[in-house]
Amino acid sequence: MWTQTAAAAGVLALLTMVPGPDMALVTRRAIASGGAGALGTVAGITTGLLLWGVFTVAGLAAVLAASAVAYFVVKILGAAYLAFLGLQALWQSRRSAPRAAGPTATGSRHAYLAGLTTNVLNPKIAVFYTGLLPTLAPDELPAAAGMGLLVALHAALTLTWLGGYACLVARARPVFERPRVRRLLDRVTGVVLIGFGARVAAEAH
Repeated sequence: MWTQTAAAAGVLALLTMVPGPDMALVTRRAIASGGAGALGTVAGITTGLLLWGVFTVAGLAAVLAASAVAYFVVKILGAAYLAFLGLQALWQSRRSAPRAAGPTATGSRHAYLAGLTTNVLNPKIAVFYTGLLPTLAPDELPAAAGMGLLVALHAALTLTWLGGYACLVARARPVFERPRVRRLLDRVTGVVLIGFGARVAAEAH
């Protein structure tokens, strides 16, 4: 059991560290709001993974993965949301004045909801959890328990990896606060998020 779990942890760790929309979103939030805002986004992302885990154990993720229409709708919604975040970053890059420092309660909630929404509207997680995850689950455990263990492991790895990354970017925030650097990063992040959205939309056909 422990050998299988360790192997699964290695696979999940590699998948977690691959750059994607989550990392782009955390980068933007760390620069805009600091460590607290970025960690709020990480918490939202992790919650989204746990929700998909619950959906998977309940069988709902399999229904989504098997339904072409449902999968298409969720993909389009996810692509539109990523494009919206990207356009928002590009619009903010037009501002020359630095934004106020220090996250507010509303800003923290917004950061959390942004991370949560990005993951809930990512049907690839449903495919991953229903397709690959069962093959990694320990044979000694019942199917639901094995899946639950791996989902919790994936969430913990995501929280650790993105949380550490968020703190690292937040520490370098003074450099990113320079107006020119800030505008450049907003534009780069915006283009990256729009690019991810376009790729998701293209894969929906």
